[in-house]
Amino acid sequence: MRKKDHLISKFSSIAMMLFGTFLLAFAYFHINFQNHLSEGGFVGLSLLGKYVLGVNPALSTLLLDIPVILIAMFLKGRKFVMNTLLATLSFSIFYELFERYSTLVIDLRDNLLLAALLSGLVTGFATGLVLRFGGATGGDDILSLLISRWSGLKVGTVFILLDAAVLLLSLFYMPLKETLFTILAVGIAGQTITLTVSFRKGKTVDPVVPEPAAATPKKATKPVHAVRSAH
Repeated sequence: MRKKDHLISKFSSIAMMLFGTFLLAFAYFHINFQNHLSEGGFVGLSLLGKYVLGVNPALSTLLLDIPVILIAMFLKGRKFVMNTLLATLSFSIFYELFERYSTLVIDLRDNLLLAALLSGLVTGFATGLVLRFGGATGGDDILSLLISRWSGLKVGTVFILLDAAVLLLSLFYMPLKETLFTILAVGIAGQTITLTVSFRKGKTVDPVVPEPAAATPKKATKPVHAVRSAH
């Protein structure tokens, strides 16, 4: 009976992560991409690297992701890394399918405030689902989780800070208007991530790997981020 319950729980978690990546891909293509909102996270850094240094974004994103995933393997374990690989792969597949076959157009270029609101709510909820059920959607998500764990900040707050910093740097190559509305979307997404991860869980310390009950209390530390795209 326990084995059956374990399998049901495992498949339920996988199904929720897949649903989360489906929503994330839908929002990034139909809201962010179609309305020219900017990019944060490692994708934003990669685009900045292309603009300043001429480095291929595909290569630079991979170089940013790999060290963080390796660190996560040691700190969070193989299960978390496998869930993250599943989420990353499924997101890429869903995004590719939307890009190739979707005929839906959500044109909000004359109302970027609404676009930012929808982007923040949908991407925040989708990312929060993936985090809540044991995975992450990329290296920058993992980095946000690790900083949240080490600093005591809520994971959504860390997403906001990291993405906002990258987007401010992105002003070198992106229009000011779209960048500012993307920062608004990031802020909404960060709060939505926190609510989704911590809903009925109390205070969120680590949404993926809770601290063991018998662990020695840690010393207090001083407090010290979809939007990302598939390409």
